[in-house]
Amino acid sequence: MEAPLENDIQISVEPELVPARMVNEFAYCPRLFYLEWIDSQFVDNDYTADGSYKHRAMDVETGAAPLPEDGKLKEARSLLLSSTKLGLVARIDLVEGNGDEVHPVDLKRGRPAPTPERAWEPDRVQVCIAGLLLREAGYNCNSGYLSYAATRERVEVIFEEKLITRTLELLGDLRQVALNAQAPPPLIASPKCPRCSMVGICLPDEKNALSERSQRPIRKLLPSDPASAPLYVVQQGAKIGLSSGRVTVECEGKETVSVRAIDVSQICIYGNIQISSQAIREMMARQVPICWFSYGGWFAGIAEGLPSKNIELRARQVARAHTGSSEIAGSIVRGKIRNCRTLLRRNSRTDVANTIESLARIEASIANDCPIESLLGYEGAAARLYFESFPAMIRPDLGLPGGPFCFESRNRRPPLDAVNCLLSYVYALLVKELTVTSLAVGFDPYLGFYHRPRFGRPALALDLAEEFRPLVGDSVVIQLINNGEVHPSHFIVRAGGVALTPAGRRAVLSAFERRLKKEIRHPIFGYSVTYRRLFEVQARLLGATLLGEIPAYTAFTTR
Repeated sequence: MEAPLENDIQISVEPELVPARMVNEFAYCPRLFYLEWIDSQFVDNDYTADGSYKHRAMDVETGAAPLPEDGKLKEARSLLLSSTKLGLVARIDLVEGNGDEVHPVDLKRGRPAPTPERAWEPDRVQVCIAGLLLREAGYNCNSGYLSYAATRERVEVIFEEKLITRTLELLGDLRQVALNAQAPPPLIASPKCPRCSMVGICLPDEKNALSERSQRPIRKLLPSDPASAPLYVVQQGAKIGLSSGRVTVECEGKETVSVRAIDVSQICIYGNIQISSQAIREMMARQVPICWFSYGGWFAGIAEGLPSKNIELRARQVARAHTGSSEIAGSIVRGKIRNCRTLLRRNSRTDVANTIESLARIEASIANDCPIESLLGYEGAAARLYFESFPAMIRPDLGLPGGPFCFESRNRRPPLDAVNCLLSYVYALLVKELTVTSLAVGFDPYLGFYHRPRFGRPALALDLAEEFRPLVGDSVVIQLINNGEVHPSHFIVRAGGVALTPAGRRAVLSAFERRLKKEIRHPIFGYSVTYRRLFEVQARLLGATLLGEIPAYTAFTTR
């Protein structure tokens, strides 16, 4: 078979069109542009949500927009224009005609800038792009306007050669940055960061400090926990549905729960409970995960919308998992052992000094390049010592099923005593939370660095859970027992196995959520943060390690 001639094959490569808004973002902060456009990460904050609300009228296409040879353009809203020559696309809020000339108008939520131009450069560049696209389409366009909603003022932007040159220069720089496999470094101590909706993803001060790019004090820029909360459904036979923008739970034909969909951060389903396709579709559209558990609390699976588009992070994760990640695994195991020591010091009712000292020796024995097989041995030895002293932290007088906790080995599926039952239930909740977090950050939760991949096991979520097992999982169990929040009637014993009753599960879920809302001071960054937010911080720092933004992953420890 003859090879085709070169002229027989014509490949048309159309340059990717850059949205005008992305040039605005790049002018504001190159890293913001990269995270939002290349990594496809975005979250709303008060400013962006308010801007979208004030912008809603401009999003409706109205008004005729004839080309110059076909008539005069008087007024057109939400006009979409693109140019392959410029490599740009924009949806212009408003175009107004004035004789033979047209003017783009861009709506902004704030107020004019305290500068001679009365407008910030990113906004001037964005309206200039609109002008260039109008010119490319054949219109006569020499100036545009920025309309500020806060003051109801318009600021004219004249499309001078200097502004056009700067706009095209930024576009060229943007394309170069877009070709890089790594995002630009964070801004250093920038006043832009506190107002940025991406600050919780970017972690500018934290990454600058860990990479030693800045010695300045770390500001607490993390957004507070969202107002939305998980919805746990444990009543067997319940039906979850959607009605008028609200998630409803129906039991035996009666509606028992009705909550706004925007107030739900995840839905956790235990046992034989149905959820409608309408509710599933709505949750996926809102990026709200749905988690399924067995009746006894075993984490069975998760459903969410489309996966994260942050493919570079997953590519690095796969490469690192297969080429070696002993330093990450070592940090995880050292962090877990240190947190076990902390919990014993804080809660033991008897002398456990020997155990604490032995744990310290094990921790000190773990080198940065310790093989995974050796780490498993160190962790196993530490776990044995820790759980042998676990009874020193709990009340022995509650008469819970299975008798006083006496460690021989962790037993589960089914647990043989109440303490192991509680530990298994809470550990499943913890792994669920970190699976959700891993997916939100852009990881594959089933590919870990310490736990080996196994069918159906979220290895990365288990990795991230290790340092939090003592501080969250074990702490919740200790509080439940010592505060008398669980008692014998919260358990049921069948064929020697111990399980929680529905009332017992509700008590555990309440204590677990209470723990996640507790604020704790970060030992490196110095600010206070809830455990739920801390899960995300640690996952993003792990991602920053894989992407080369910081030199090493450090497990969270309280001391």
